[in-house]
Amino acid sequence: MRVINILTLLLIIVGGLNWGLVGLFDFDLVSALLGNGSAETATSSTAARIVYILVAISAVYQIVSLSRLVAARDSVLGTNTTY
Repeated sequence: MRVINILTLLLIIVGGLNWGLVGLFDFDLVSALLGNGSAETATSSTAARIVYILVAISAVYQIVSLSRLVAARDSVLGTNTTY
């Protein structure tokens, strides 16, 4: 597995867990750790906002990777499935 795949997957996992905490407990861990100590997204620091942006970029990267993987699989199997 390429390093970028591992890094982007880790960022997506962090983002998913953070959203779970926000949804369940109204607690933003990334903002609490990298922000000004508050768990409110309105007071997120620049570092926390950078993490959020990296999570979003990672998600887009993984979507593109997944679509390429599906296309390669379809090419090998000789199928042409549209998703």
